[in-house]
Amino acid sequence: MTNTTKVPVVSKEVLIPFILITSLFALWGFANDITNPMVAAFGTVMEISTAKAALVQLAFYGGYATMAIPAALFVRKHSYKKGIMLGLALYATGALLFYPAAKFEVFGFFLGSLYILTFGLAFLETTANPFILSMGDERTATQRLNLAQAFNPIGSLLGMFVASKFILVALDSDIRNEMGELVFTSLDEAQKAVIRTHDLGIIRNPYVILGFVVIAMLVVIGLTKMPKRLKNENKTSASASFKRLFKNGKYKEGVLAQLFYVAAQIMCWTFIIQYAGNLGIPKAEAQNYNIVAMSIFLVSRFISTFLMKYVNSRKLLMIFAFGAMATISGVILIDGIIGLYLLVATSAFMSLMFPTIYGIALNGLSEEDSALGAAGLVMAIVGGALMPILQGLMIDMESIGPFSGVNFSFILPFICFCFIAFYGYRTLKVYK
Repeated sequence: MTNTTKVPVVSKEVLIPFILITSLFALWGFANDITNPMVAAFGTVMEISTAKAALVQLAFYGGYATMAIPAALFVRKHSYKKGIMLGLALYATGALLFYPAAKFEVFGFFLGSLYILTFGLAFLETTANPFILSMGDERTATQRLNLAQAFNPIGSLLGMFVASKFILVALDSDIRNEMGELVFTSLDEAQKAVIRTHDLGIIRNPYVILGFVVIAMLVVIGLTKMPKRLKNENKTSASASFKRLFKNGKYKEGVLAQLFYVAAQIMCWTFIIQYAGNLGIPKAEAQNYNIVAMSIFLVSRFISTFLMKYVNSRKLLMIFAFGAMATISGVILIDGIIGLYLLVATSAFMSLMFPTIYGIALNGLSEEDSALGAAGLVMAIVGGALMPILQGLMIDMESIGPFSGVNFSFILPFICFCFIAFYGYRTLKVYK
């Protein structure tokens, strides 16, 4: 093949498997973004603090940290297809457990259900991302992953739409009086119990339906022939792979960059509702801003994938991180609706970060190292479990110096974007 020969991003031979695996990106995007608004919903209906309600994110993203390495070892021993099928089975189990969780009305049961659900998502992400990278020429790997990841926000948008139009708007605990105050907090315990049973049923139903959709996807994947992984006769031990990864500076810094990115993403999207609520906007209406943010994210993902044909992906990562730092600065410093608009606009700059960091960190690794390397990058999703709790504590403080607690709490995503910009610079100038 000559240098002038065009390298396809996806070849015809793997088109059907590529489409099916890409659909999984939408499937876990749905789970992510139907869950984010539940922090606010559980906070009200279970009468708990924002910090405690943020345990939803600890359970959700903690599952990634728990299961990423076991998932990678499973895939290393077996196959991408078996890893995906086991992931779908765990995903469906966690979703269906929402039925007994709502019946018993125990917040911890919901957290446990989400924890198991994300065992499945850890398997899917640990498997699907390197699988997509392997479906073609290494020169188009990052572009191919950005293309597949572009369908993740489609699932996210659907999750947000369901949360907004079928969950948040139907919650009796979020009804407000003429003064804009929650009626639920002024009711007696018997009235609250009736509303709590109703609202937890509303929260439960989409997850149960999702469980059956995931089971259907499991059957389709099981019946479809998938590309086989490359044979490696000189396969080394997992410990040898870990040692090579630990010595790889670009990979190690990539894991940290991914941790900070996921933390920033989850904080920006989870607490849009709190930021809007601080302006007197009800939850269901505030969720519409989340939908706009995700729409911007989706469009920007396709635009950035196109730009990668002409601009180095590492340079784009750095430029987009600087853009996110600029908008988040406005979120912190500007009160009112303009700050909310800037928070929404931040999604345009976040769009390329996850798949680009992922592709850069794994670039140049062998297939066997990539499987465990993918686990490290998926474990970095734990950033979405830890930092939202800290942000929730800051929001609960109501005011920090001259700033409101909500506004100042966005200093955390600002710090995250600073590190991502630094990683973009390092990969551009040091890890060439």
